[in-house]
Formats: sequence, structure tokens, C-alpha cells
Amino acid sequence: MNAKTELLPTLFSYIAVGTVAASVFSKTVPELLSAFLGTAGQLTGKRCYAFVGRNGLRRRKLLASLMKTMEKEGMYLKTSDILGTAAEAEAIGSRLRIEKSKM
Repeated sequence: MNAKTELLPTLFSYIAVGTVAASVFSKTVPELLSAFLGTAGQLTGKRCYAFVGRNGLRRRKLLASLMKTMEKEGMYLKTSDILGTAAEAEAIGSRLRIEKSKM
């Protein structure tokens, strides 16, 4: 799902949230993502996975910033990664238990 879409993540029991560095030296989460999570509905207690792309020089700080943003919304971080390739992302995604919530 893209942060610009209309679908709310509250429909899911496990949420994966990722971002890439806006510039080579970027270490903060894009404002669009922070705003989306702030208005995305009830995220408190949702199990989640945080990841960032391997571009940029401050990947660890960007990942820490993303995790802090998610925890501020009450999300429960299960794991996090810095991903380098699409194949790596697909392999990790296949192991995650992402399913719709039973409402």
C-alpha cells in the first residue's frame, strides 16, 4: 500500500511500513509518512515490521527514526530491517504473517 492510497491499515493485524531516504544525508522520516500514520486510524497495539531501503548514508538513523514514528502511534514493532534488493524484500515479505483482522 502506498501512503497516498485511501485504504486504512487498521483493517490488518500485521502492518509493514517502509521508506527510503529522501536525500543522501537524510535521516528523518518523510513528513508524508508521518502525517499518514497520524491519520490512519487506530494503530495502537498493531504488530508491525519497519524497513528502509539501502540508499543514503544514514540508513540506521533513518530506520531508528521510522521506528520511533511508528512507536509514537502505539504500533508494536516485531522486527526491522535495512533492505537492499527487491528479491530480499520479497523473501522477507513471504515470511511475514500479514493477514486481515477479524472484525
